[in-house]
Amino acid sequence: MPKGVFIQNPASIYDDEEGAHYHYPKSYHSRVLDRVGDWVILYESGKGGGSNPLTYYAVAEIAGTRPDPKTEGKFYADYVPGSYLDFAHRVPLRRKDGCYHSSLVQKSPGRPNGIVRNAVQPIREEDFWEILRLGTRADAALMLPRQDKLDDPLLEVEDSQTPFEGPRKRERVETYLNRAARDRTFRARVIGAYGGRCALTGLGFVNGGGRAEVQAAHIRPVECGGPDAVVNGLALSGTVHWMFDRGLLALSDDGEILTSRKINDVDSLDRLLFADRKMRFPEKLQDRPHATFLRWHREEVFEK
Repeated sequence: MPKGVFIQNPASIYDDEEGAHYHYPKSYHSRVLDRVGDWVILYESGKGGGSNPLTYYAVAEIAGTRPDPKTEGKFYADYVPGSYLDFAHRVPLRRKDGCYHSSLVQKSPGRPNGIVRNAVQPIREEDFWEILRLGTRADAALMLPRQDKLDDPLLEVEDSQTPFEGPRKRERVETYLNRAARDRTFRARVIGAYGGRCALTGLGFVNGGGRAEVQAAHIRPVECGGPDAVVNGLALSGTVHWMFDRGLLALSDDGEILTSRKINDVDSLDRLLFADRKMRFPEKLQDRPHATFLRWHREEVFEK
């Protein structure tokens, strides 16, 4: 079962859903079937709009396919729950030397072949792993959890100067993307999208080690089926994160901050939140919280 690349654009006419499924026409069905049970990298080509064209931006494992019940000749490829992960760093189509990260799309140095236009592409194992490593590489000043221990072993993951050597003994993707690695990558992606500031208060403290004190919160927790996607994340200060997780705060689809009747210190909360009771969205439209996750939180967590 070979690994692959799926092209997915923000303005696509297809019913793609970040963290859940990929929508495609029948012409690509056999290629997608070949990738069931293995991993794919998502790529933004820029066709139809998008602010980050020609970049690889996420990874997911394919669980299976199913026909689109509403449109004949189209299908869905479902991701294995919990497998989807937004990259902390988007990886450009080309390397600095002008060659392509996916060697299969390179006709000659600096020139692509026809594969680059296909919505579903194969990718060599070694190229997949290089893109995955670059997309999830650590940024010690941003990705690590809030702590002051200078001897923290996670600091050792900062290895941007180390040449890529490929997976050791065919390391499994699931092992490479363990929970700690996912949390660091998710944190970097979310904190970066919000500019290091809390979406509900504007606080943007940085501690003595140069790390942002704001936390990356899942709107729908991973244990409840939420993906490690920026559209399922919020940058929140510690107190606000605690209140959000316990249902004392929620958000409407348009960003209005909703407060629970169970809050017993409304005056202090008023001084903490933005005066207009509106969250501050990320600059990029595609990074904003998805209504599906906000609705789930209101229905399943929020204490009205």
